[in-house]
Amino acid sequence: MVENKFIFSTMRIALVHDYLTQQGGAERVFELLCKHYPKADIFTSLYAPEKTIDLKDRQVHTTALQKIPGATKYFRIMAPFYFSAFRALDLQDYDLIISSTTSFAKAVRKKPGAIHICFCHNVTRFLWDTTTYLREYAAYRNLSAVLEPIFQLMRKADLASAQEPDFYIANSSTVARRIQQFYGKPSVVINYPIDTNKFIFSDNKDDFYFASARLISYKRIDVVVEAFNWLGWPLLISGDGPERKRLESRALKNIKFLGHVSDTERSQLLSKARAVIVAALEDYGLVPVEANASGTPVIAYGQGGVLDTQIPGKTGVFFKRQTPEAIHTALVESSKIAWDYEQIREHAIANFSEKVFFERVERAIEEVCRSHQP
Repeated sequence: MVENKFIFSTMRIALVHDYLTQQGGAERVFELLCKHYPKADIFTSLYAPEKTIDLKDRQVHTTALQKIPGATKYFRIMAPFYFSAFRALDLQDYDLIISSTTSFAKAVRKKPGAIHICFCHNVTRFLWDTTTYLREYAAYRNLSAVLEPIFQLMRKADLASAQEPDFYIANSSTVARRIQQFYGKPSVVINYPIDTNKFIFSDNKDDFYFASARLISYKRIDVVVEAFNWLGWPLLISGDGPERKRLESRALKNIKFLGHVSDTERSQLLSKARAVIVAALEDYGLVPVEANASGTPVIAYGQGGVLDTQIPGKTGVFFKRQTPEAIHTALVESSKIAWDYEQIREHAIANFSEKVFFERVERAIEEVCRSHQP
C-alpha cells in the first residue's frame, strides 16, 4: 500500500463528471472521489453549485456550455452537445483521468501514455433504453419522430466515446453486463460506497415507512402509493420530480410527500423508519445501502443492484413484481420479521464503507498503472 500511495502522489489526476447540476447517487459517489483525491483537478460540463454536491472551495473547470444562458437549468436538452464539449476539454497535463459517468464524461481525451479509468454508473440509458427512460417526458413522446434520428447519431458518438477509457469499473453486476452488451468492454465490479459517518444508527424505530427517490416514472413510486393506500400504514416520501402532482392526487391521508429534505433530516428519516421502500429496477442503488447503514431493513424490487447489496431475510425483503399486490405481500412479510438492526448496519459497514471501497479501487488502479508501464 505504501508503494501504491507513492504511485498516486507522483501523478497529476483529473476527476471528470457528466454535469454537476443535481444531487443524486452518481453525484454522491463523485463527491467521495473528490474528497479522496483532494489535490485532483475537477472537470464537468456544467456546474450549478447551489444545486449539487458540496465541493467547498475546490475550483471546478467547466466546458464552453457553461456560458450558454439557462444551460444549468435546462441541462437535459443540451444532450446532443455534451460529447463534443467533453472532447474539447484540455486534459493533456494529466497522467490519470478518472471519469464518473452515466453518459458523456467518458468522451474526454488523454495524452499519450496517460490512463483513463471510468467509473461507469450505467450505459447511456436514454440512448439504449429510450422508451423506459423517457416515457414520463411528454416532450419526447410528442417529438419522438424528430428526436430518434438525433439519438441514432448520438448512439454512434456514445459507442465511439466508450472506447476512450482504458479500464471500466462498474457499480454492480447488472451494469457490468450492460457495459459488455452495449460497449463491448469488460469491467471490474466494485460496489459503490457511502459515507457511513453521515448516517445515524437507531434500533428504536418509529411508526412509519420511508421512500427516497426522484419522482419520475421508472422509480415506480406509483405502485408504492397504491400499496400503502390499501394498507393505510404511514408512508413518508422525500424527493421531487415531474410525477409529484400526479402521485399526490392518488395518495390517501396516510401518505405524506416531503419534497426535498436536507441531508440531516434525510438521515433521521432513514434511521427511524420501520423499513425503506425501493420499487425501481436500480442499476445499483445507494438508497438501500444508506438504509442499511442506518440499521434499517429494505423492501425492494428483487432485480438489479439490490442483488449485490441485500441479503433476503437479514437486511431486507424482495418482491418479484412491480405491483401493489407484491409490495403489499412484502410489507406484511417484513412486519413479521424480528430484525437485528445492529447486524444490518454491520453488513453495510463491512461491505460498503469508503475504506473498503477505496482499498479495492486503488488495488485496481495500481494493476492498470502497472500494466500500462513501458
